[in-house]
Amino acid sequence: MFSALGSAQGIVILLLSLAAFAAEVFALVDAVRHRPDAFVAAGKRTKQFWSIILGVAVLLGFVSVGRSLLFSIGLIAVVAAGIYLADVRPALRQVSGRGGGSQHMGPYGPW
Repeated sequence: MFSALGSAQGIVILLLSLAAFAAEVFALVDAVRHRPDAFVAAGKRTKQFWSIILGVAVLLGFVSVGRSLLFSIGLIAVVAAGIYLADVRPALRQVSGRGGGSQHMGPYGPW
């Protein structure tokens, strides 16, 4: 019984760490695709800063995939990617004109 519970937990940890690693890779690829002046125009840190942070996050995420003992390292990596995806990426998309739906924006959101 305990081995089945342990393997189920191992599968969940593996799936969650793979999803976190995918988000980190996506964030790095997205950051590399934007022009350097877009970061400055959006009022965010430089492209070099985010590329380094997200590159380190991808490395840390890769090392911690499937390893519950390295949870804190993986957590740092996914937080860095989460900050980029939640804060920097939307600002870059807005500056680049790829905001999606920004044509019909009212004072309370899209219409």
